[in-house]
Amino acid sequence: MQTETKSRVDQLTSPAGHAVTVLRFEGDIASTSKDAVLGAYQAQPKETAKLILLDFTKVEYINSSGIALVIQMLIEASNSGQKVYAFGLSPHFTKVFTMVGITKYAGLFPTQAEAIAAL
Repeated sequence: MQTETKSRVDQLTSPAGHAVTVLRFEGDIASTSKDAVLGAYQAQPKETAKLILLDFTKVEYINSSGIALVIQMLIEASNSGQKVYAFGLSPHFTKVFTMVGITKYAGLFPTQAEAIAAL
């Protein structure tokens, strides 16, 4: 049974002093996750949210519809000139994200610290 997707937004500062928006996801990501994934992203002001981290540490499963939502979000971010990094994916989903081409739009990192260091 699918676990409801939850999202939370945190604001951090990179070591270089830049504002970083962190979208933290929890639960499973599927077609029913549109509000939690796209809604959380689209609620961020494009003028100030130039650096975005996607936190998948509490996501247990992402189906093909969920991957499509992530890709849609990344394309919107790319078109808005935003830089996006993701972290906390399981080895399996790191491989899946790489296979479907998500790495063209977002860097993938094991931890938040590594993602922030790469900004």
